[in-house]
Amino acid sequence: FQTRPLFSRLSISSWKEQESQENGRLVADSVAEKGQKSCSGPGQVSNGYPSTSPQSPREGAGAGTDRGSTPGAFRTLVVQQTSLDPPRETWSKKMDFLLSVIGYAVDLGNVWRFPYICYQNGGGAFLLPYMLMAVFGGVPLFYMELALGQFHRSGCISIWKHICPIFKGIGFAICIIALYIAFYYNTIMAWALYYLLSSFRATLPWTTCNNKWNTPNCTHYLSTDLNVSWTDNSISPAEEFYIRQVLQVHLSPGLHQLGWVSWQLALCLLFIFTVVYFSIWKGVKTSGKVVWVTATFPYLVLLILLIRGATLPGAWRGVVFYLKPDWRKLLTTSVWLDAAAQIFFSLGPGFGVLLAFASYNPFHNNCYKDALVTSSVNCLTSFLSGFVIFTVLGYMAEMRQQGVETVAKDAGPSLLFIIYAEAIANMPAATFFAIIFFLMIIMLGLDSTFAGLEGVITAMLDEFPHLLARRREWFVLGLVCVCYLGALSTLTYGGAFVVKLFEEYATGPAVITVVFLEVIAVSWFYGTTRFCNDVQLMLGFAPGVFWRVCWVAICPCFLLFIIGSFLAFPPEVRLFDYLYPFWTTVLGYCIGVSSFICVPSYMVYHLVTTKGTFKQRLLKSITPEASGSSGPQRDTTVITNAV
Repeated sequence: FQTRPLFSRLSISSWKEQESQENGRLVADSVAEKGQKSCSGPGQVSNGYPSTSPQSPREGAGAGTDRGSTPGAFRTLVVQQTSLDPPRETWSKKMDFLLSVIGYAVDLGNVWRFPYICYQNGGGAFLLPYMLMAVFGGVPLFYMELALGQFHRSGCISIWKHICPIFKGIGFAICIIALYIAFYYNTIMAWALYYLLSSFRATLPWTTCNNKWNTPNCTHYLSTDLNVSWTDNSISPAEEFYIRQVLQVHLSPGLHQLGWVSWQLALCLLFIFTVVYFSIWKGVKTSGKVVWVTATFPYLVLLILLIRGATLPGAWRGVVFYLKPDWRKLLTTSVWLDAAAQIFFSLGPGFGVLLAFASYNPFHNNCYKDALVTSSVNCLTSFLSGFVIFTVLGYMAEMRQQGVETVAKDAGPSLLFIIYAEAIANMPAATFFAIIFFLMIIMLGLDSTFAGLEGVITAMLDEFPHLLARRREWFVLGLVCVCYLGALSTLTYGGAFVVKLFEEYATGPAVITVVFLEVIAVSWFYGTTRFCNDVQLMLGFAPGVFWRVCWVAICPCFLLFIIGSFLAFPPEVRLFDYLYPFWTTVLGYCIGVSSFICVPSYMVYHLVTTKGTFKQRLLKSITPEASGSSGPQRDTTVITNAV
């Protein structure tokens, strides 16, 4: 017997009594003597009978039956074999996977974006559209990507040959978007690291106005300074430390003149990328261990800050402002748009990460339960972060004798690096709270960076296994170096303007469009029936009618709503006192299109290079390829004939 050079396990079924035992010994002897006898070819057994082609797992499950019951009749021999390629890496523990997914989904946006979006769109009333968008849009997309990655065990590029080959450009677009995110997202962690290093002193540097970066408008006050009044021209020392010392944005007039690279931030970012490299260079075996710290530590800090914030004077004002419902806001389109965008970017489908993480799961892992658990944890974390932020904003409003809406006018990173940093500076044990807070910010960002780069690494290694599989460490090093060099523009004096430009244009619209095409390809071309059969093969049960309707109709409409609203009402981008000119909007759209252009470009390339008439090319382009040796790296059941 010799169908392939390597056998992992030999099982013989339906050999009865004495004759069965003798035949079994003969087969075992023939396997033991392989290499001494010539074989008839890779598609034949040694006695000259042809073997059948590899069967799918569902066909192989019931293949161990006899061809006949009389002596000497043909019987079926089930041979379990593995690919010659190295076995696919898997998670060491189930919790490694869950913590990695939670760490990816729970990022900086949960801490600064959700609370701001919530109070801006009606407080407690915003939770209604948020939950509806999560149930009918976010969670179905989340579940779909986990199931696709686990079944096909491939990254975001090579998976498309098993779904709809003409859409393979989606995978390349996702990789480019992930690079753009790495260019600016890690810079925010570099800012947090700068704050962390500045916190190891008795007096925090953003509490005083006698530093070289301060201006005459700097107003120094503490909760005990009753004689200090806050005016419209007042600037807090925390704001001046962030703008004039950390970012040094006052030295740049705008995007047309960014200025020099800040060497302090360059060193901070170098340290961040060094940590990232040594966390992911060996694969999920190492990153799965790191997330036990980076994914759990933020929850401990959030709990500490929530307890501390609830004991501050005026905290109740912030909570009331956060949750007081304004039901009239639900009649505006912007509230529903913000809810859809928030749940989409919070759960993070479409970035290739869920496909990559799920591809390292066991084939029969319950990804349905994983999707429900991790998405629920993500939404609850966003809700919890709102209390952490707004108890402190209420405290700040009490100190300044202003309304919470005036204190909370800053959104995005400014909410963390100005408002929250200032509140921490006025607490007892300010140094301790500053250290754990900025450590939390760094760890929230690290999880997402691990995931984003792992999505790119898995995609490239699966697409080019013979070139990169044995050179993973060098490929990861090259990728990290490219990300660092690409981030240098965000480390200049005007780097904050670049970060805002990437955040608004380079990733959002492009990734939503890519996910829209992904849902169309899976639901309409691959087919929900075939996809549900795949899920049933893995889990033992098929998705219900609700999930089918969401994938076919509701999710595409959900994504089209976001895309259409963005195109109809492009955002007015502003940062501090700088209003982005029109040419920067054009530049932003060009950056966004540069990733999405991979989709139509690959479609044209695939149609041109495929042989046959145009109709044959088109049919072949939308027909999934059979999973052969280059397909999912699972054990393959081969059915052979024996005398």
